[in-house]
Amino acid sequence: MRSLGLTAGFLLDMVVPDPRRGHPVALYGRAAGRWERAVYRDSVASGALFAAGAVTPVVGAGLLLEGAPATAAATWASLGGSMLGREAGRIADALESGDLERARALLPNLCGRDPSGLDAAGVARAVVESVAENTSDAVVGPLVWGALGGVAGVAGFRSVNTLDAMVGHRSPRYERFGAASARLDDVAGWGPARLTAVLAALAAPVVGGSVREAWRVWRRDGGRHPSPNAGQCEAAFAGALGRTLGGANVYAGREDRRPTMGDGPPPGVGDIRRAVRLAEAVGLGALAVAAATAAATDRAGRGRGAQARLRA
Repeated sequence: MRSLGLTAGFLLDMVVPDPRRGHPVALYGRAAGRWERAVYRDSVASGALFAAGAVTPVVGAGLLLEGAPATAAATWASLGGSMLGREAGRIADALESGDLERARALLPNLCGRDPSGLDAAGVARAVVESVAENTSDAVVGPLVWGALGGVAGVAGFRSVNTLDAMVGHRSPRYERFGAASARLDDVAGWGPARLTAVLAALAAPVVGGSVREAWRVWRRDGGRHPSPNAGQCEAAFAGALGRTLGGANVYAGREDRRPTMGDGPPPGVGDIRRAVRLAEAVGLGALAVAAATAAATDRAGRGRGAQARLRA
């Protein structure tokens, strides 16, 4: 049932667009925002209380909602692969038509860096890097945790990832308060990020790349990034695409220099659509892994239940 639910949710994400209003993740974000305002103190302890209070009810509710329909609904609500591809495609359309200002205006839908000073190549790099990182967060992670934990796993991972987006970034307000949410997201995303990297390397021929080269770049450069997870995805995508990612980024007026990953030229406008194709291939691979894992878990559970009945 879990395997069927994950597959159905994945297909729903492909054909059912996210509602403009009332999306479950957006509703959760608003509720978490109210919880933050209620408990905020500039301390690590308050941040830990916030994270625990925001995640525990979601996981608890998920434990009560097993079955294929509930798993499908939770998976659809948590996946963002189709949205990621659509947003990247809209930016590619703008750049291909020479409308840099529109591309800059659309970029905040994908990432938090300041687009005002970016040229076309800078926007293209930002999109490719965002597609790489978000393929793990918005596709592979929900599927992996859904295979392992059903509705509770899917919803729990999405809640953790949402909290990290809300308070996990470094800023005067969230330096201490957001620490627990950021570390929890690092832990939850550790496995999905590395599976994303493996699948991206294996899928390199889909975008004209080499499996061996993608694997080499991933193993060499995956640990260079300050994030323990984002670098794994970006390095594998860089190797698969034959491009170099990383460099200087500007967030809210603050420059953040990232190590470079890969050996090729910087990505261009045409590489946005290649990155989307690679992300789609990774998503299909992750679905296959998750469905097989869920099916094996279901069979093991039925086997233990049959043995228990025999002993009784």
